[in-house]
Amino acid sequence: MPKMKTHSGTKKRLRKTGSGKIVRRKANRRHILEKKSSTRKRRLAGTIEISKADERTARKLLGG
Repeated sequence: MPKMKTHSGTKKRLRKTGSGKIVRRKANRRHILEKKSSTRKRRLAGTIEISKADERTARKLLGG
């Protein structure tokens, strides 16, 4: 049986932390930033853990 390949799109968007959680960036921080308030942009910074519903799929796509 050949090895499972990591899904290229997923590996660019998600990463696994040291404790095994899967984290992603928040959406809506790419463009059209002038009309968004500083508070809103600040809230969109950083990473958050993916939802429980998506975790199984994400782990499969990441190859583990």
